[in-house]
This record gives sequence, C-alpha cells and structure tokens, in this order.
Amino acid sequence: MVIGIIGENCSGKSTLAEAIKNTIGAEIITGKDYLRMAKSENEAILLFKTKLKEALLMDKNIIYVISEKEHIRLLPDGAVKILVKADIDTIKDRFKERMRGNLPVPVEQMLERKHGMFDDEICDYQFDGVSGNLSEICHTIKHRININ
Repeated sequence: MVIGIIGENCSGKSTLAEAIKNTIGAEIITGKDYLRMAKSENEAILLFKTKLKEALLMDKNIIYVISEKEHIRLLPDGAVKILVKADIDTIKDRFKERMRGNLPVPVEQMLERKHGMFDDEICDYQFDGVSGNLSEICHTIKHRININ
C-alpha cells in the first residue's frame, strides 16, 4: 500500500505517519527525500515514481509525507490519500516551538498564505491533526490492507 499523508507544515502529518508505520510496518519518505535516489532531479522523480508503483504491486507499505501541492502528482493511481488538517493558530504555535519560541513575521505570513492550500484536494480520509484519534485511523488503514 502507498499512503500519501498530505497537509500543511505542523499539521500533524509526521505524528500520523509514525503511528501508521508502527501499526502496519512501512517505510516513510518525506518531502524531497526522493532526491537522494539519483544525481538529477528528473531521474530521481522517475525512480521514485517507479518505487511507489512497485510498492503497490508487491504489497509493500510506503508512506509519503507531503507538504507541497506539486508532490501530490508523484503518488500513483491506487495510493491512499489522507488529508491532515489543523487550525492556523495550532500550526503557528507548533511552528513557533520548532523555532525555539520565536515566530518571525515573514514566517507567520507564509503560514497564513498557505493555510487551506489542500482544502480542495480529494482524499480518501481526513484526519484532524489536533484532536484526531490516531488509533482509529491506524485501525482503518490496517483493516483496509487486510481486505485488499
């Protein structure tokens, strides 16, 4: 199974990815990590897409954590998409923690501009990155693997 976990910075994607990984056993690939697969970006993209397609065929579990809209197109047909959402205040607070208590105005403005950028994305599941039940969505994904 290939799972795309899609969402804004600090929405809870990595937490969800780790929980799913621990439930089903999976490799986690984040953002542009695929660039390590080759020297050129185009070659890396081709290799990554092939890896994801092969994972679907071979019943291998890969979780791809996506925070940039253009990376969604790298997911193969048949991938499960999970949209992780959080309110803007939570995102700002979490980002501020990452930056050791300081959220510069340009960063805050960037977060505000990007907020809601995935709202129109059609996904199989939606997860609340603030109050969502990790066990419940992990159970759902595990059940989906067992019946497919």
